[in-house]
Amino acid sequence: MTRPTQWLHPQREPVRPLSAATVLLVRDAPDAPGGLQVLMTRRSAKASFAPGAYVFPGGGIDALDADPATHAACARRPGQSDEQLTQAVAAIRESFEELGILLARHEGGRPADAADIAALDRHAPFAAQCAVRGLRLAADEVFVLARWTGDRDLPRRFDVPFLIARMPEGQTPVADEAEQFEPVWVRPHEALERHAAGGFFMIFPTIRTLERLTKFDGADAVLAACASGTPLWTSCPRAGLLAGKEARYMEDEMPYGELALVCPDGQIVHPLDWQSERPVPLLKNLQRLTAPNPGVMTGPGTNSYLVGEPATGYIAIDPGPADSQHLEKLWRAASGDIRMIVCTHSHPDHSPGSQPLQALCVQAGRSAPPILGLASKPTARAHSQFTPDRALQDGELLTLTGQALEGEITHTLQVVYTPGHAANHLCLLLVEDALLFSGDHILNGSTTVIDPPDGNMADYLDSLDRLDALCAEHGVEFILPAHGYVLGDARGAIARLKAHRLAREAKVIAALEALPGGSMEDWVAHAYADVPPRIWPVAQRSLLAHIERIRALGPGNN
Repeated sequence: MTRPTQWLHPQREPVRPLSAATVLLVRDAPDAPGGLQVLMTRRSAKASFAPGAYVFPGGGIDALDADPATHAACARRPGQSDEQLTQAVAAIRESFEELGILLARHEGGRPADAADIAALDRHAPFAAQCAVRGLRLAADEVFVLARWTGDRDLPRRFDVPFLIARMPEGQTPVADEAEQFEPVWVRPHEALERHAAGGFFMIFPTIRTLERLTKFDGADAVLAACASGTPLWTSCPRAGLLAGKEARYMEDEMPYGELALVCPDGQIVHPLDWQSERPVPLLKNLQRLTAPNPGVMTGPGTNSYLVGEPATGYIAIDPGPADSQHLEKLWRAASGDIRMIVCTHSHPDHSPGSQPLQALCVQAGRSAPPILGLASKPTARAHSQFTPDRALQDGELLTLTGQALEGEITHTLQVVYTPGHAANHLCLLLVEDALLFSGDHILNGSTTVIDPPDGNMADYLDSLDRLDALCAEHGVEFILPAHGYVLGDARGAIARLKAHRLAREAKVIAALEALPGGSMEDWVAHAYADVPPRIWPVAQRSLLAHIERIRALGPGNN
């Protein structure tokens, strides 16, 4: 775990979320069978939460929603927990109170009708009224779609299951004209288009939910996906600053991990714009300066990192290309006090800046910081030749120490040999803060190229396993890649990356079997059909690495 003493922003306790429930009532569009529609309604402009927003019906969970007598009046699915039943009751109640929709059945299965709805008072105790009319709440027809917890920065937060149910036939929504107005059936993509045009205001969870619903063809498909009772996703978003404005992200979006590292309590202060003019502080002992070399292979640019602080001096990781302006900014960010320069590997966007950076330190009258790493192997391409001042050993510790206000402070980098992307690739573990610097082995936003003969897919996958074990041993939560934002959920990220590589390998095997006499161009078009053709020339290198691993495994072992 990262030391709280290294956090940039004061700790604070986010507001405790309140329990609530919302329900998506869905149907197939009457004018186009198979086209999914969802019922939405506009909140009052005077509402304390999301005023004027178009939402799904829902609200807070009442004590009566969890009452055993209420539960006894519900139809219940096998495996539906008490918590899920309470949430379903709240959603059914709120959809009735707000829109006059009644998810209930008489004994024998006859659904509630207009006479039942007319006989119930929206402002009186709901479940008791239903019981008097012999109605059982159709909680068994309410499924969990997702679970959202309000962002940590919000002054009022809710823990909300987003439930889903089919709209009862023969019923028409009628807004209460107090909390909700203008009920409307809308297709998810139409709601998103109207919001983008500025005429259909929605809040972040609503937008992201609709985006995911666009993947479903109709009500049957989405209800079938929810039949297991497990949420399709769970999220507590985080926000940062993009072009000076608040921007929110879910766990599977690239900036999320960085926001979790820099602003663990949800402070909206961290800039997410990529730039190469100044270093970006990530912790008190960690800065990132991105080189001005964006491109297809480098993403926003190569990340150079500085570990340390004025009391200890700094270790520079991956100084990048030999760009004089970038290196001077890196040197100045360390106040010239660079004690070591470490290169994760010898590729031309990582190591060429090491000697010019060393020279800057010498010119300023300091001792030359040693350039550390592993020498390039004979298999390396000509532009990736590299010889460090000293070769690092697997498991070696690189230590900075100094005196700070709280006493002696130490920053230790552990060397981890990780061949695969390159034969001389290594990663670094910042031991005290459980942070993994992954070089090009793990990236955010793309997968790294494995380019034989210096790259080796079998070594790459083995190194992923080693990094996973390292993360488990040290409790690593965050990965700092050479390209892209900080990654959170370190072990999950590694598992997803390995699964992706093996899934790609399965496609390569299928290509070889389908086109036994094919060329590399044929196989890459088959195995990388989901990748833009402009990437195929580069993808051929990883394709070859997969083929080498497949052949090394032999028949029946792939």
